[in-house]
Amino acid sequence: MRPSASTTIFALLAVLGAALPWYFNLHFLAAAGNLFGFLRAGFANPAVASVTVDIFIASVTFLIWMVMEARRLRMRHWWVYIVLTFSIAFACGFPLFLMMRQRRLRQLESANP
Repeated sequence: MRPSASTTIFALLAVLGAALPWYFNLHFLAAAGNLFGFLRAGFANPAVASVTVDIFIASVTFLIWMVMEARRLRMRHWWVYIVLTFSIAFACGFPLFLMMRQRRLRQLESANP
């Protein structure tokens, strides 16, 4: 079965969502040297704090929905997306889950034509 356009787009976004945030994370860690400095910088001023809180709330919302959706679709290894969201980036975990969800939906459709 050929991957759908949305699956391909989600895969590309997951790769970009891993590579681009970590490019900047590594530059920050090279300059500041520790994780605590990184966390403090997330609240360095009101504009950055707004983005930090926004991403945090979006991530929690995604994780709640993702667990419910993964259970509904009986997706295996759903916990991996939680690990990726916190260890790599929300921008990686979210599109990767959407890609795997699309694959699962297509699998279920082909099993029940």
